Amino acid sequence: MSAEQQQIADEQEFVDQVYKRLDAAADAARAVAADGHARARLGNDSGLVERDAMVYQASRRLATLDAAHDGLVFGRLDLADDGNRHIGRIGLRDEHRDVLLVDWRAPAAAVFYQATAADPQGVVRRRVLRCLASTVISVEDELLDADAAPDDMVVVGEGALMAELSRARDTTMHSVVATIQKEQDDAIRAPARGVTTIGGGPGTGKTVVALHRAAYLLYSDRRRFEGGGVLVVGPSAVFMSYIARVLPSLGETAVTLRAIGEVVDGLRADRHDRPVVAAAKGSARMAAVLRRAARDDVPGAPEELRIFYRDDVLRLDQSAIRRLRRSLLSGQRRNRVGTKSTTALLDALWAQVDGERALARGREEFDDVVSGTDEFTSFAERWWPTLDAVDVLGWLADPERLRRYGADLLTADEVELLLGSWHGDAAISVEDVALVDELRYLLGDPVEGEVEHDPTVELHDATVHEVTTADDRRTDRRTPRATQRTEDDAHAHVLVDEAQDLSPMQWRMLGRRGRHASWTIVGDPAQSSWPLADEAAVARAEALDGKDEHQFRLSTNYRNSAEIYGLAASYALAKVTDADLPEAVRRTGVRPDLRTVRADELAAAVREAVHELVDTVDGTIAVVTPGARRDDVAGWVDAHERVRVLDPLSTKGLEFDAVVVVQPGEIEAESESGARTLYVVLTRATQRLVTVSTSAGWLPD
Repeated sequence: MSAEQQQIADEQEFVDQVYKRLDAAADAARAVAADGHARARLGNDSGLVERDAMVYQASRRLATLDAAHDGLVFGRLDLADDGNRHIGRIGLRDEHRDVLLVDWRAPAAAVFYQATAADPQGVVRRRVLRCLASTVISVEDELLDADAAPDDMVVVGEGALMAELSRARDTTMHSVVATIQKEQDDAIRAPARGVTTIGGGPGTGKTVVALHRAAYLLYSDRRRFEGGGVLVVGPSAVFMSYIARVLPSLGETAVTLRAIGEVVDGLRADRHDRPVVAAAKGSARMAAVLRRAARDDVPGAPEELRIFYRDDVLRLDQSAIRRLRRSLLSGQRRNRVGTKSTTALLDALWAQVDGERALARGREEFDDVVSGTDEFTSFAERWWPTLDAVDVLGWLADPERLRRYGADLLTADEVELLLGSWHGDAAISVEDVALVDELRYLLGDPVEGEVEHDPTVELHDATVHEVTTADDRRTDRRTPRATQRTEDDAHAHVLVDEAQDLSPMQWRMLGRRGRHASWTIVGDPAQSSWPLADEAAVARAEALDGKDEHQFRLSTNYRNSAEIYGLAASYALAKVTDADLPEAVRRTGVRPDLRTVRADELAAAVREAVHELVDTVDGTIAVVTPGARRDDVAGWVDAHERVRVLDPLSTKGLEFDAVVVVQPGEIEAESESGARTLYVVLTRATQRLVTVSTSAGWLPD
């Protein structure tokens, strides 16, 4: 047995011991659950309460143990004066209650990430274990303090970080808990209060560091963050699916993951508007447009009310009705004054009563009689219904209304663009979701008891995801409803990824969910798809409401090979202002393959490039195409489980082993921020990058 094999065998012996304790902990949790169910048979309320509490806690413990099963043990520290210490995804104790495995978030584990050769902090050797389930596959060592190392200490491997960087990708992001570097760990363990901003160029690990930070916060102050809820928001459903395994693998399941098009409960949007339309919908000016809509007459609302009571004919004309509406809305949100609208109508009618018989009967009888007539009830229901935000957004598809709401706020061209986007039965867009949320707050929640509960609507919960069929979700897109009450939107922590892409209206939407929260904000201005940075900065400042900020910059590109990032960096220097260019630390010896073909050869050239990569590259392959060409290009590429065809915006936050970029010049020309978008696309590949174009004009000089 070689020295390395002996080290693996020794670690396997320890790992086997850990998994025995894991199984014992799971057995104990199941026993608690069984005991809890037995309490229900006591036949009293106390027994039921005890059952619920015991089963809930046992179920959570089992979920944590199950999520941490794969790769449970990943690190070991050999210390100069304190033996050795193993680090894992969760903490475990042995049968004597002594620490067997240290949770990676615990203070005792911090040195695993903070120690360096220049400052070993008492660490002689740092070891990373790579495991497949419960089997140790390899070990990678770093000798940090050679002077303190005993003569018989074995050091093996080529370095855990470089080994991890060379690994082929699959369809999901994995935790990097075993290979976190010091500058990343500083951001993960930053103070919980205020705003932690994680910046840096492409491939620096901003997203995965932010997710590890969420897990760290939950560990360090579970009562606060789990009780108040942690919301993680990313750019797309594709991205959220990609990162979905990271937090569970770190032992955390009490986190809400939402794409920006899913932040509002009851709505799911994955379709983006064209950039010019998105710019209009995302502008802060839309808040004023929506305020006007929320205070306007309901379409088809009655313009006159006539009631015959005793000897009087009582009448409210159009001007009187509008005065009543303005009075009711003075400082109030529409759905909150639903019951008051009936009282206001009765007050206005009673003021006209002057017949002796009516006055003699008094106000109480008047209210009973008039409010029970068909004329009155029909008028009241049509004049002041409880409004849904999605329905009110639909009012803006009316040209007359939109021009009136947008007067002095929207240009004539913007009005036409917006009308075109809301024409017909197109599914709600990602950009529409922030507008719906704005209207939810402008309209307000109905007073409790005014709206019947719809048992078919399932609300999202911070720890429970609704179960629906694909057909259900397609139907929901056609008939969406924003269901959650605004008072339930707040969270204790809000984590926003790709924050540079957020429009002012989207910042307003997220700001409502984090008024009293701490924040983690991840982004790189050079990768922004939002064209008006100054406007977004104002909205961001308003959303954060003066909270203290702690800024961290990650400086090393771990994703791209130096050859690939060399091309992307050259492009950024030529086309992108103030790009933050990190240092790529890994070389493959393979330069990007830049192909220029005739227009009639484009389809065949794309197909050929994909075939070559399928044959030569392990892992995932993306074909990135201008949005207008996506359907056509998808038809050019043969179906393969490792190949995905994506538009540029859908690649945000993702990485692939190989990328084929189709017509990069068209991606650049698609929008005002097209150069920044193409820069993003050029930084998605870890191993191979191929561009296929009919012109080389997009290349930097």
